[in-house]
Amino acid sequence: MGTSENPNGGFKAVQEYYMIFRWRMVSALFFFAGAVFGQQLNISGTMAWDTMEIRTVVSLDMASANVRLPAGRTQGESIINSEYVQLIRPCLLGMRIDSSSVLDDLVQSGELPLGDVDELCRNAASIPPYLSQDTLKMQKSFTISMKDISSALLRHNTPAETRRVLNAKPVQAYTGIIIIASSPLPVHGMKSSASIEPCLFPKIWDTDMNIVFDRNMLDSGAATMVNYASKTGIFTDTPSGLSPELLQLAGDRPLRIIARGLFGDTPTDPIIDSEDALEIISSAENSRLLREGRVIIIIDDSALKVQFNNQEN
Repeated sequence: MGTSENPNGGFKAVQEYYMIFRWRMVSALFFFAGAVFGQQLNISGTMAWDTMEIRTVVSLDMASANVRLPAGRTQGESIINSEYVQLIRPCLLGMRIDSSSVLDDLVQSGELPLGDVDELCRNAASIPPYLSQDTLKMQKSFTISMKDISSALLRHNTPAETRRVLNAKPVQAYTGIIIIASSPLPVHGMKSSASIEPCLFPKIWDTDMNIVFDRNMLDSGAATMVNYASKTGIFTDTPSGLSPELLQLAGDRPLRIIARGLFGDTPTDPIIDSEDALEIISSAENSRLLREGRVIIIIDDSALKVQFNNQEN
């Protein structure tokens, strides 16, 4: 069953078991953090793929922490700040990077030091603490940009070239690429369908199972490899049909592509028709859109925002 980097291969049972085991370990770490700090601290948040942000709120139970306002305001904020990294770290470690790995895999392999992960947490944008509506908790909001995580994982200086076409056909110049994958799609190598799962570095394949786009082709200065959006953003009452946010990313003449299937150990990679792929790679100008990350993948609304908290196990 399944797939691997070799399009003609199948799921490897050992890889599958390893991924399940790793995710359980990450989840256990998250639960342990909740057990240790649950009487005083709680973290909840959203992994928002549409805005490429991880937004969290840390709540401090002031009575349990023996914090009394107004004198204890500085003390309460100090407690939140000191424990924030330990609370948010498991969420980041479980973040999907590509079809076969989460961030924890890169830490375990040594590709990304755990200290770098913690530094990303400490660099989160935040606002001053505030009281919950019932005034029993002090809360503080933090936001981590996925663009910062992407930049930390892009190590090449010169992007790899896109696939060359011997008999390139004349094509229109586009301003962006939109791949519509909002419905369940057939999974390559399996007799089933699935909904696409967002990740930081999805590959794009054509129906002949040639690579159209991978992370090595991205300019190191690009913010992200792809952007995710709801299908409502491409059916708006505007001349381009795009929402203002998508118009800024894809321009007013985007190439719209309907995905034909999915690929990967986890179904993160869209497969597009080979003719659509030629529309991109037959032109240097269109290929440049890949390098600049001017790619939008339309996915189901339910996958755009993933909720989490440290009371889950």
